[in-house]
Amino acid sequence: MTGTDLGSRILKVNHAGEFGAISIYTGQIIVASLFVRDLVPELAEFRSHERCHREIFDAELRRRGRRRCRSYWLCGVGGLSLGLLTGLLGRSAISATTVAVESVVLRHLEKQLVDLRDIDEAAVAAISAIAADERVHHDQAASHVLESSFWYRILKPVVSAATESVIWFGMRL
Repeated sequence: MTGTDLGSRILKVNHAGEFGAISIYTGQIIVASLFVRDLVPELAEFRSHERCHREIFDAELRRRGRRRCRSYWLCGVGGLSLGLLTGLLGRSAISATTVAVESVVLRHLEKQLVDLRDIDEAAVAAISAIAADERVHHDQAASHVLESSFWYRILKPVVSAATESVIWFGMRL
């Protein structure tokens, strides 16, 4: 696989992942607007960032003449389901989910930047454009949840493993 092919595959998976993140936040916003209203503005801001990230990846994929990842709709349906469920579980579960997802995302972004450095500058630029926002999402959510909380201890490993699995699957489609 050439550097550009690897970059395109990574961008496709990242694009699908951003759709998944938008869907998670959408589900959480729906439920939080009923039970945890004060969290809705933060979730809406995060979703807005994710929409911008998806557009960055979409623009680069279009420039390359590449289609979106086959896992795109899986990410959307899975994300919405996760968002609705964790929204029903409350503030701690919502924040634990964001911490878990963003921990995995940040680790993958850092590895992608290393793997693509010097072989696909456009992919590096697209990935670099979103990394700071993802760090903010992680850190803000982490400030809302104690690592010793029930939902954090339950959701962090489960959501992390699910996120890793979706990325792994997407890279192989």
